[in-house]
Amino acid sequence: MNRRIQQIERIIRDRLKTPRAAAIAGILFSVLLTSSLVLIRISIPVGALDLRNWAAFETAPIGLAMNLVPFAGIAFLWFIAVVRDRLGAREDRFFATVFLGSGILFLALYFVAAAVAGAIILGLATAPKVMIESGGYILGRAIIAQILNVYAIKMAGVFMIVTATQAIRTSILPPWITLPGYVLAWVLLLSSHFFYWLSLAFPLWILALSTYILIENLGGKKLVAAA
Repeated sequence: MNRRIQQIERIIRDRLKTPRAAAIAGILFSVLLTSSLVLIRISIPVGALDLRNWAAFETAPIGLAMNLVPFAGIAFLWFIAVVRDRLGAREDRFFATVFLGSGILFLALYFVAAAVAGAIILGLATAPKVMIESGGYILGRAIIAQILNVYAIKMAGVFMIVTATQAIRTSILPPWITLPGYVLAWVLLLSSHFFYWLSLAFPLWILALSTYILIENLGGKKLVAAA
C-alpha cells in the first residue's frame, strides 16, 4: 500500500512541475515585457519626432529597457516550451504549428524592433545632430512603430487566439480567462495601431493566465499531502 501511495505522489509531483514552470516563465515574461514597453513609452513620448532638445530625453530608462528585452525573450521561449509539454499528446498539430509559429514570429519582430531602437539611441548619443538633420531618427521611429504596432502585435493576437483555443479544447483554463483572451486578441488584430498603450494587453493577459496556473498548481500540492 505504501509503495502504491509513493507512486501516486510521484505521478502528481511530475504533473505539477510543468505547469509551475510555465506559470513562472509566463509571469517573468509579462513583467519584463511590460517594464520594457513602459520604459520606452515614457522616455520617448508619442509626438517626440523632433529631437532638437535631445538632452530633455531620458536615455537611461531606454538603455534599461533594451537590456530587459533578451531576458523577456528567453522567458517567452521557456513559456512556449513548457505549455507545449503540458499539452503533450492532447496537442493538435494544426494549432501547435500556429502556436509555435506565431510565438516565434512575435519574438523575432520584437527583437528586431528593440535592435532598431538600440541603434537609434547609439546614433543619438554619438551624433545627435546628424541623426536629427538626416531624418534618421524619424525613419527609425517609423520603422519601430510599423514593426511593433502592425506586425509584432498581430502575431501576439494570433498567439492569444491559439492559446485560448487550445486551453478550451483541453480544459486547462477557465472561460473567464480564455474568453477575454479572444476579445483582446481580435482588438489587437484589428485596431492595435489606433491605441498607444494597447500593446500591453498581450503581456497582461499572459500574466493573468500564468498567475492562475501558478495558484492552481500550488493548490494542487494539497493533493499530494492527501494521497
